[in-house]
Amino acid sequence: MATVTTQLISELREKTGAGLLDVKKALDEAQGNLEQAETILRKKGVASAAKKAGRSTSEGLVESYIHVGGKVGVLVEVNCETDFVAKTDDFKTFCRDICLQIAAASPVYVRREEVPEAELAKERDIAAAQLQGKPPAAVQKIVEGKLEKFYSQVCLLDQPFVKQPEKTIKDVLTEKIAKLGENMQVRRFVRFQLGA
Repeated sequence: MATVTTQLISELREKTGAGLLDVKKALDEAQGNLEQAETILRKKGVASAAKKAGRSTSEGLVESYIHVGGKVGVLVEVNCETDFVAKTDDFKTFCRDICLQIAAASPVYVRREEVPEAELAKERDIAAAQLQGKPPAAVQKIVEGKLEKFYSQVCLLDQPFVKQPEKTIKDVLTEKIAKLGENMQVRRFVRFQLGA
């Protein structure tokens, strides 16, 4: 069993933004293993974010971003539960990051539920037509895989985060909910591009 040092605690706190007691408990549970402790905290954060999902989010910010040269602009509304959290640097940074994501990756929808069924049916048909002659079970799995890729292109929450491509925007949002202790949601956005 590895010793939990103050350096390990501060390193994990810096990495995750979790509270002192949570970090100490996670390191104790992981027997001093930093990676395992981070995983424990992430799982805890997902669970705590799930508990907060039903809470009302009527505060927040409308953030804007105009790309250098003025050819792309974004407006996004991100909601949280209290104006106290909306005024924190963490929340403001998250809103700016969402603006940059939208400017860079051009999502069309915030979440999967917003994609019209007609558009999904069209994507399924295109994918299935590309797979003629393959066994039906294989076709279905491949079509599902192609739909996942489609979601990651058009749905903001499914997109890889431009600053950390190993995470999706939904992962980053979940981490912020866990860190700030409030439910948060990206409500809506609009992306303007000159001539588009």
